[in-house]
Amino acid sequence: MTDADGPKKPRSSFTRLKKSQAAKKVGETKAERAKRFAAKPKAPDKEVPYHLHGLHAVRAALGNPSRNIRKLMATPNALQRLEVEPHPSIHVETVHPKALDELLGNDTVHQGIAALIDPLPPRELEAPLPEFSIVLDQVTDPHNVGAILRSAAAFGADALITTTRHAARETATLAKAASGAFEVVPIVTVRNLAESLETLKAAGTLVIGLDGAAPTELPGAFAAFRSNPDQPIALVMGSEGKGLRQKTMETCTVVAKLPLTGHALASLNVSNAAVLAMYIARSTANKSN
Repeated sequence: MTDADGPKKPRSSFTRLKKSQAAKKVGETKAERAKRFAAKPKAPDKEVPYHLHGLHAVRAALGNPSRNIRKLMATPNALQRLEVEPHPSIHVETVHPKALDELLGNDTVHQGIAALIDPLPPRELEAPLPEFSIVLDQVTDPHNVGAILRSAAAFGADALITTTRHAARETATLAKAASGAFEVVPIVTVRNLAESLETLKAAGTLVIGLDGAAPTELPGAFAAFRSNPDQPIALVMGSEGKGLRQKTMETCTVVAKLPLTGHALASLNVSNAAVLAMYIARSTANKSN
C-alpha cells in the first residue's frame, strides 16, 4: 500500500504495544485502567542448590534428615574418613582431587569431598517456642551470619531468627562460614520481626536488644529483668553500621550494651558482639543456679 509520500512504513511492535495499552475499555475508570497496566511484582528469587565441602560440614549435612542431598562427590580416602554411610538414595561419585579443585576453585580447602545440596526448607516461628534464641535484625553479611551460627551452636541456642528480606540467604559462602552449624541450629524466618518479638514476649521470653548507646549493661539487664534462671531468652543483634532499627528497639523488653571499656565496641563486629552476649547470657544463668 502506498500514499502520496511513498510506501507506508509498518508500525513497530513497540508502537503497537503502546497503542494497545492506550486503548481504554468501555466503561473503564482511570483507576481501573491504571491497575490493569500496573507492573506486576517481581517474583522472589528461587533457592538454588549449591556445593557444600569439607568433611565436617558434609558429615553434618548427612546427619540432618531435613537436608536434601542431590549428589556426593569424594575421593576414596575422604569416603573412608567420612565415617558416615550415605543414604542409598544419594548418588555417590568417586572423584580425583583435581576434579574438586576444578569444581570449587584451586584455593578451596575441600578435604576431598563435596556435596550438591538444596537449601533447607524455611521454618516459621511456632510452638514450642525457642528457649534460647539469637535474633538478627537485617544482618546481611554471610560471613558474620555463619560465625554467629557457629557460636549459637556452641552455646546451645535452639534457634536463629531472621527476616525474609534484608537477610543473608543460605549459600555456599554462608554454609562455609557456618561450618556445619546449619544442621544444628534451626533457622526461623519471619516476615515481621516486631510482631515475632511480641509473640516471644507474650510467651514469657526476655527479649534483650544489643545497642552500644544503651544506658544499661547486659549483666545488669539480666539482673533487673530476668524473672528466674529458666526464663527463655532472645538476644537481638542489629546490622553493622545501622544497628537495631527503632521499631525493633521499642519492641524489646530492654536494650542493653556490652560491658566494654573505652571505645572497644567500635572494634567488635556483630559476630564478635553476639558471641560475647551469648557468653554473658549463659554465665549469668549458671550463676543464678
